[in-house]
Amino acid sequence: MATLLGAIADDFTGATDLAGLLARSGVAVSLRIGVPDVPPSGDTAPFEVIALKSRTAPVVEAVGETLKALEWLKAAGAERFFWKYCSTFDSTPEGNIGPVAEAIMARLGAEQTIYCPAFPENGRSIYMGNLFVGQQPLAESPMKDHPLTPMRDSNLMRLLAPQVTGQVGLADYLTVAKGVDALRARLATLAGEGVGHVVVDAVADSDLRVIAQACRDMALMTGGSAVATALPELLIEDGVLSRSAEAFHAPDVGPGAIVLSGSASAMTNAQVAAFKVSKPSYRLDPLALAEAGVGAAEAWLLALPLDASPMIYATASPDEVRAVQEKLGRGRAGELVEAALGSLAVAARDAGRRRFVSAGGETSGAITQALGVSRLDVGPEIAPGVPWCFAKSGGHDVAITLKSGNFGTESFFATALETLDRL
Repeated sequence: MATLLGAIADDFTGATDLAGLLARSGVAVSLRIGVPDVPPSGDTAPFEVIALKSRTAPVVEAVGETLKALEWLKAAGAERFFWKYCSTFDSTPEGNIGPVAEAIMARLGAEQTIYCPAFPENGRSIYMGNLFVGQQPLAESPMKDHPLTPMRDSNLMRLLAPQVTGQVGLADYLTVAKGVDALRARLATLAGEGVGHVVVDAVADSDLRVIAQACRDMALMTGGSAVATALPELLIEDGVLSRSAEAFHAPDVGPGAIVLSGSASAMTNAQVAAFKVSKPSYRLDPLALAEAGVGAAEAWLLALPLDASPMIYATASPDEVRAVQEKLGRGRAGELVEAALGSLAVAARDAGRRRFVSAGGETSGAITQALGVSRLDVGPEIAPGVPWCFAKSGGHDVAITLKSGNFGTESFFATALETLDRL
């Protein structure tokens, strides 16, 4: 059927986050890894999500890839679009959140859009334009030490203003709390003042539904995944979409699992520590990779029985990451780890493993690309915003979950494998 909503995400885990929340509606969601090489055909889903690897790419490159994705989604029939970025709004000072949003707006002829990275279910809230991670302002959270995109300001308007050419405004919580009509009126007032970029407060799931209702007719909405969660229900209420639309059913993948972790987030560090207590684990050292490659890690993996569910990880503390970056360079260190994890994913698949747990946006991009995965069908969630997905790789059905670094609880890796067993 024709696509009703076209979404573009700036990294792979963010795309699965969004796809998982949309799939809660019971309607089929298709996740494309990169812009498809061929035009849309009859196999498009009501909700199509295209995952890009553009969060820290040069602005020109990020904008170019996003506009290609936009044109593919338009060709699939989409008339409403969603630009998805991280719920911690992390980016470089130059972008790419603002430049990409402005480029999409220009291509669609949209004069206004909203920015709402709130995800209350995962502890992300916005109040008076300031983003909180749990009870901590963004700039006081572990995100302040992110190795690629350290966030040193909590105010979304101050972060966004240097990234866009248009004016930035705020629809604060006092407005959102008054309901849909009040928010629509505020957006109209700002539009009359020439404000095209509006940060919208949200501290609870009920706020997100108000925002979705008020902005449902916008050609473009932007934000974290959670603000898009209400859109399927609104389409069903409008009679545009039926719950009878065919939902995805998981294939019976074979046995054998592996956890591959490259994220340096505080939560992933805790998840790695919890999992390696009871499972075989191997830590990748970027300095050793630079000297000797991935051979030792691959030999360790291939010596394990198929039912061992091992973990291979490069996850480290921010201080350890910085120390390696000082010796190898930030880009080189990341490239070595990504290439190694991608190579090990292929080795695991060729050895008979069919279940992949990936932690970290860059890691997930490397793994899906190495496995030759271009499309994922979205299944049930393991944790909020983290679903199991299913794809073909090397002629085999495989299950993959792509976890954003900060998502999930400490037991996430074990929970993920247990959830798949129940399916």
